Parts: sequence; structure tokens; C-alpha cells
Amino acid sequence: MKFKKIEFEDKNAQRVYDNFIKNLRNVLKPILDEDRQEVLMEFNSHIHERIQNKNSKSELNELLNAIDKLGSPEEVLKPLIADKLMEKATKSFNPIHIFKALLLNIANGVSYIIFSLLYLSLGTFVFLIFAKLFNSNVGMYFKEGKFQVLGLVIETSDYKEVLGYWFIPVMILATVILYFTITLLLKLKKSLTKK
Repeated sequence: MKFKKIEFEDKNAQRVYDNFIKNLRNVLKPILDEDRQEVLMEFNSHIHERIQNKNSKSELNELLNAIDKLGSPEEVLKPLIADKLMEKATKSFNPIHIFKALLLNIANGVSYIIFSLLYLSLGTFVFLIFAKLFNSNVGMYFKEGKFQVLGLVIETSDYKEVLGYWFIPVMILATVILYFTITLLLKLKKSLTKK
């Protein structure tokens, strides 16, 4: 079933309706087309029902009452869009989708804040990879047989750098593994909260 616009006799009502639907479409852009169509039809259905039960003779009045009752699409749809984006992100493993979904979901609980911090910490690994290219003192350092530093050491005389230029491939591998692990955990968390 496809979304079908409502036609009004009153030109002002038509203009208000068209602007509302345009705004609704803009808010729904981040989600998949089938979900977008479903939400559009749901909102349209509410408006259609409201204008069919005319308490006043003015289409514009009934339309404005219906829109007021539905609320602002930005606020009303924020949780739905956040949820749909999270589904899309965990299926695609696309980092851009994941960050957008986490930003929208941050208000939905501490676990999303933790996931956001985990993804941001991956940036540290990427930074260390590039830092190693320009500074040979960046690496994984041991002192007296114990791990001490992952990063930059200015005075390396007491430390032993164990990876050398293998540091870069090891950090790339660690970043990829951690990225997929965190994303799988996010997917697992999402599936557990649905039940």
C-alpha cells in the first residue's frame, strides 16, 4: 500500500497539509523507505479520520486540530527514528550510520552512552596508527617485563618497544576486531531490548 495525499477544498488547508507532510518526509529521511511509507500512512490516517469527524465547518480548523493532536514530527518521531537507525546501523556495520543512531539514542539510556564511548575510544587506535608513521617513539612499551604504555614515550631508555613497525598492522587489526565486536554487542543489546 502506498501513501496517498489528502485533497482539501480549502486552499489554505491544502497548503498547511502539504507543508506538514513535507516536514514529516524530511524528518523521516534517515529511515528505510518502507518504514517511511508506513509512518506517512499512519499520520495521514489520523488526519483523515479527524477531518471526517467534522465538529466545525472549517477544513483548516479541523486540520490544525489534527496536527496539534499529532504533535511535532521532530519530537514525536525521534524515538522511532532512533530505533530504526539503530537497526539499520547494526545490520550494515556502517560507522556513519552507527554514530548517527548512537547520537539519537544517547537520551535512551546509559548503555548507549557506554557504546558511544567505546566507539570514540577506537579513534585513539586510529590516532596511534598515524602517530607511529610520524614518530618512532609511538608504540607498545614494556618495562621490567610488564606492559607499561600504549602510545608515546619521550624517553625510551628504560622501556622496550616490542612491536616496532608491526605496531601499525597490529593496531589496524585490533581496531577492526574491536569495531566488529562492539557492533555485534550493540546488535545483541538491541535484540534483547526488543524481547
